[in-house]
Amino acid sequence: MFAYSNWSVLTASFVVVLSLALSGVALCSVLHLVGAKWRYEVRHLATSLYALFPLAFVLLVILLVNGSHTFPWWGAHDTHGAHMPGWYLPHWLMTREILGMVFMMALYWVFIERQKVSDRSSEDAARFHSIATWIPFFFVLYSTMVAWDFEMTLVPAWHSAIYALQQFVSTFGMFLAFLVIWIYALNSSNALIQPIKTYIYNYIAQMLLAFTLLWIYTFFAQYLTIWYGNLPEEMDRVAGMQDGDYTFIWWAMIVLKFIIPFVAFSFPGPRHNVNAITAVAACIIVGTLFERYVWIGGINGTGPYPLVAAIVVGGAVAFVGFILVRMSMHRAQLLKG
Repeated sequence: MFAYSNWSVLTASFVVVLSLALSGVALCSVLHLVGAKWRYEVRHLATSLYALFPLAFVLLVILLVNGSHTFPWWGAHDTHGAHMPGWYLPHWLMTREILGMVFMMALYWVFIERQKVSDRSSEDAARFHSIATWIPFFFVLYSTMVAWDFEMTLVPAWHSAIYALQQFVSTFGMFLAFLVIWIYALNSSNALIQPIKTYIYNYIAQMLLAFTLLWIYTFFAQYLTIWYGNLPEEMDRVAGMQDGDYTFIWWAMIVLKFIIPFVAFSFPGPRHNVNAITAVAACIIVGTLFERYVWIGGINGTGPYPLVAAIVVGGAVAFVGFILVRMSMHRAQLLKG
């Protein structure tokens, strides 16, 4: 039997893939709105992650079809104890998730198409700026819905007013770390027609430090509120993850996502060292994978470590994602050959 711990690997994989697909365009939008000149270095590379949306959609359908394996509350007749009882309706869940993803795919496609011709004329630039202003707004709304559906509301009685913010701050930081390693791999293999300039690493390292601080702030703000209130319906879930079967990955998450990045990037030396930035980025990615799994798979604080599922399922999802993004980069004429 495919246990819940194994299905949690697939759910975590879906959240990670979707976050990467969402964050590439979101970064380009924000860099454009603030007038960052270095956006020209990374904008086409970042938007090529749009190719992950079909994979995310397939994973979404699989998770929704296997509802009771994905959502522990699925089929429960009594949700009166839930924080948001109207949220626990399977047909409403499927409708909002499918329509939400289709809408974001359409919105992002318009952004990418307008970005391609944004330098052609002042009219094209204005049209591109118009769509760019909407991207952060819908990114936050949609990311909030995903964070609630696939993580926060897995335990109906548990809720946190800041959880969605913590979740998409965390996953966007993971995307920045992924971007560092991606650029490093492409530059090292001389695969890009136009290599990314070295100074970009320092810019992303500064953003990683900022998102590390923002993540630990939202994490501790949530944790302190729950700990101080000491309400069983809130504290039991956190205590289970912290002190249960997944204690190792809980504390490893803190080390990998906060202690290492904060200590390293608080000094200018590592922020200007490509190898150091790449190593810290790898720590952030692993820490985020631990975080996503422990919030999804550790809802009861018990369960085996799904190593086989993580290797097989996670590896298969990563391989398909790699192929899709590589094809997108070839179409965009970013790669040699």
